[in-house]
Amino acid sequence: MTDRAEQQMRFLYTLRSRGVTDPRVLEAMERVDRGLFLKGIFADRAYEDVPLPIACGQTISQPSVVALMTQALDVTPRDKVLEVGTGSGYQAAILSQLARRVYTVDRHRRLVREAESVFRELDLANITAFAADGSFGLPDQAPFDRILVTAAAEDPPGPLLAQLRVGGIMVLPVGQSDAVQSLIKVTRSETGFDYEELRPVRFVPLVEGLVQD
Repeated sequence: MTDRAEQQMRFLYTLRSRGVTDPRVLEAMERVDRGLFLKGIFADRAYEDVPLPIACGQTISQPSVVALMTQALDVTPRDKVLEVGTGSGYQAAILSQLARRVYTVDRHRRLVREAESVFRELDLANITAFAADGSFGLPDQAPFDRILVTAAAEDPPGPLLAQLRVGGIMVLPVGQSDAVQSLIKVTRSETGFDYEELRPVRFVPLVEGLVQD
């Protein structure tokens, strides 16, 4: 068995041991090489289940958290998905394997440019990336079937809740302090929103405004 195949096997075993059971999510995680979204020495650690630094002071989430958030989002092949916080582009690439269309937005222009170049390399034509203030979502493209937020807010942002269609699902971390963030799942019904707490997590804060980088 090659080193790469062995790494892949260990990688998938780790995901399963962390509670990732959805075969479509596991297949997407196997198909998308996390190493392509990391630079320099960190690319060698792509198959470790740890968050790693990327440009602009941000991080790429650990694979098990990416997979668990994706699993909780319950994406179907017909779905139009909004991701807030493009970062490295890895999470958007995973979503692109499962959804009809992915819109991803980040306040750092540099991250959007770098992610777009990897999307092109992988021929992921169903992702559209924007440099914008993600806390306001993308009203022009709304409503969305699924929304995933990869930065922590104190509460689910109102504009994002408004852009979720009835029957839609949003998964996001809430809580400002590093110590007390929770991953929650919000489902929109005819009469309002249902909230389910999933697990403790640690994410960078959701910050308003566009960065001119």
